[in-house]
Amino acid sequence: MLTFANYIFDIQVKAVRMNIDDITIAFAEEQHAVHAPHICDLIYESALQRGTGIARRSNEYISAKIKGGKAVVALHGDKLVGFSYIECWGHGDFVATSGLIVDPEYRHLGLAAKIKEKTFELARMRFPFAKIFSITTSLPVMKLNSRMGYKPVTFSELTDDNEFWQGCQGCVNYDILQRNNRRMCLCTGMLYDPEKPVENATRATPYIILLKNKIRKLLNLK
Repeated sequence: MLTFANYIFDIQVKAVRMNIDDITIAFAEEQHAVHAPHICDLIYESALQRGTGIARRSNEYISAKIKGGKAVVALHGDKLVGFSYIECWGHGDFVATSGLIVDPEYRHLGLAAKIKEKTFELARMRFPFAKIFSITTSLPVMKLNSRMGYKPVTFSELTDDNEFWQGCQGCVNYDILQRNNRRMCLCTGMLYDPEKPVENATRATPYIILLKNKIRKLLNLK
């Protein structure tokens, strides 16, 4: 019988055998659309494990992002092991980086950071004047965002495009967003503004962001 401890040990052994240099991280091309069903499964499973966060996406939605040149894939040989995508909102004024996932067997290799950096590169390349934003419940993602110059912001500073916020309907916490008139949720909003200078983030930055976000939500709830 496979215990949880054995499962973790098995993943750690595989991680030792693998090297991140063996994994290709690239801008997605049309032929990568065959991985859409697997990507959808990974996104859904990640949301279930965390009990919060990523809204469920359809095969068609993910396939469109890939074919439209708005996605990044991580491949170990022919196997897809990571993914993320971008989407333009507010007539090009804002770009969101979303759906960052890594196959559980390939975690703890630093792969998420590499995918995030490549997705950020894609957003800056395709929309150089847009503000890039992310909403997340994940502390590791907040850490990655901080290193790239993202700052914590209120939801009012993000896009007001209704279509973007409707995309949250597949999230288990959508009712919280609705109850607060889109002013707050469990996610933290983070924004990169290309017109503002980037300040060097410290190791404590993401924890400060998380604490400030919780305090702000508590005060707004009173």
